Amino acid sequence: MRWRNEETTRQVILEGMGDAHVDTAVRRLDQKFGLGLETSVPKVPYKETVTNVGSSAYRHKKQTGGAGQFAEVHMRVEPLPRDTGYEFDWEVFGGAISSSFQPSIQKGIRQVMDNGPLAGYPVVDVKAVVFDGKEHPVDSKDIAFQIAGREVFKLAFRDGRPVLLEPIMDITITVPEEFMGDVMGDLTTRRGRVQGTDQERGNAIVRAQAPLADIQRYATDLRSFTQGRGIYSLAFSHYEEVPAHLQAEIIAQAEREKQEAD
Repeated sequence: MRWRNEETTRQVILEGMGDAHVDTAVRRLDQKFGLGLETSVPKVPYKETVTNVGSSAYRHKKQTGGAGQFAEVHMRVEPLPRDTGYEFDWEVFGGAISSSFQPSIQKGIRQVMDNGPLAGYPVVDVKAVVFDGKEHPVDSKDIAFQIAGREVFKLAFRDGRPVLLEPIMDITITVPEEFMGDVMGDLTTRRGRVQGTDQERGNAIVRAQAPLADIQRYATDLRSFTQGRGIYSLAFSHYEEVPAHLQAEIIAQAEREKQEAD
């Protein structure tokens, strides 16, 4: 039995050897410590990135009774190779924006990185380039460029053909040979890709890759169609783009959850 914090989805994940194992632990927490836990299937830790170069400009202008706020930032976002992370570059020449505002703009960008513009998931593998803008000798200040940096990054990100990335898992399934066909057919319905098969002591061993989103409750289903005689192990492999039709559903669900929270 293990537990961990999943930073991407902001959930506490309780991992056990099956539903019964987890349910027993939750029940004991309630009986022994009076800790009533709300449980659900863990959310999938998606990520967001861009697939094309996108650019935009944003002007923040606020005038109140006292000093105003002014900042204008022109930004370009570029896709980076997978697992590169985040990069920032400065291509402003001629003093259009003072270099002292670079940290302010970067701070604004990082405010978006944890909750991406597409569906609220972390942004990865993106390069942000500031190439132009304007400032005011009196009204330009740190907060103004933070806001402009945050908003222009959102706009440029959406212009760069954004996509969701989903975790792909390596899965190894061991079942009696008579259930091998059932396993192969079931993997197909889960967008699984079989990598290889072996036989060992009357058992079939299937090695495959499948999206985490489609195998969250695999223990229950495998037990069902193998009469409790199948076992499997999972390990993270890599991230891949979510198919377009599924991406639309995920974004719509994220928007509904956001509206309910508000």
